[in-house]
Amino acid sequence: MKDLIQRYQPQIIIAGATTQGRTLMPHLSVRLGTGLTADCTDLKIEKESGLLLQVRPAIGGNIMAMIKTPEKKPQMATVRPKSMKILARDENRKGKIISVDIDDSILDGRVTHLGYQKSEEEEVNLSTADMIVAGGRGLKKKENFVLIRDLAKQFNGAVGASREVVDRGWISYPHQVGLSGKTVNPKTYLAIGISGAIQHLAGMKTAETIIAINSDPQADIFKISNFGIVGNLFEIIPLLKKKLEEKIIQ
Repeated sequence: MKDLIQRYQPQIIIAGATTQGRTLMPHLSVRLGTGLTADCTDLKIEKESGLLLQVRPAIGGNIMAMIKTPEKKPQMATVRPKSMKILARDENRKGKIISVDIDDSILDGRVTHLGYQKSEEEEVNLSTADMIVAGGRGLKKKENFVLIRDLAKQFNGAVGASREVVDRGWISYPHQVGLSGKTVNPKTYLAIGISGAIQHLAGMKTAETIIAINSDPQADIFKISNFGIVGNLFEIIPLLKKKLEEKIIQ
C-alpha cells in the first residue's frame, strides 16, 4: 500500500472501519507520516479548500467532531460500514481500474494465517439484516426482552438493542446498535421503548424505514421516524403480534 500511494500520490484514502481497516490504516498512516481520522460516520468536501471534512463521534459519543488535515497528504479516514446510504447508480460517472504488479521483495511474510474461529455470538448479524427489531429501557426489565425476540422471529429479522439495556445486562453486546455498537442500515428498523439518544440515532438513522413505539410523544426517536406510535408498548406489541399471526394464517 505504501509503495502504491507513493507511486500514484492520491489526495484522499478511505477504508472501511472493519477489523482489517482499523488495523491496516493506522499503521499505514504512520509509515506515510500523515494523519488518520478513524471511525467516521460522515464525510464532506470543504468547498473553499477542497479538503476532506471527516465527521466522527468524540468524548464518549456525546458530540460529533469535524476534523480536517490540511498540512499533510494524503488525507486518510476509516468509515463505519453502513453509516451512509448508497447513491443511486450514475452511468455518466466513469472509473478506471489499474492492474498493478507488486514486487514480492516489499511484502512482509512474517504473518501467517492459521485459521478462523467462529464466535458464539456471530449469529447476531445486524450489519446485513434487512429487518431489525430493537428494544430499549422502556421494556422495564430483562425478562420482557422476550417480547422483542418473539417479534423479531415473526418478522424473520434480527434483534437489536440500545446501549443502556446492554449496560444493564438485559442482552449481550453484539446486539447493541449505536456509535459504541453496530452501525446498521436495514430496510426496516422497528424501535420499541427506545427514546432516541444521539449515540443510538447515529447508528441507525440511515435505515430505509424507521418505525418507533414509545409512550413519550416528545421522544427524540420520533424526530427521525417515518412512522410513530405513541402508546404503551405492552399493549401495542400483543396487538401487532396478533395481526401478524392472522396474516400468516391467511
